[in-house]
Amino acid sequence: MRSFWHDDEATATVEYALLLSLVVLVTVVAWTALGGAVTTAINASVNTISAGPN
Repeated sequence: MRSFWHDDEATATVEYALLLSLVVLVTVVAWTALGGAVTTAINASVNTISAGPN
């Protein structure tokens, strides 16, 4: 375990894993935040088109 702790390659692997975790977290948060806005915009467009001209 000590050799793994001082191994630079293992350190790089851990750093890449943390970076990947951060990217996934940001993606999930953005998807969640924008998902509702996109759904709302599409529903508003559908309702406007369905209502036809006034």
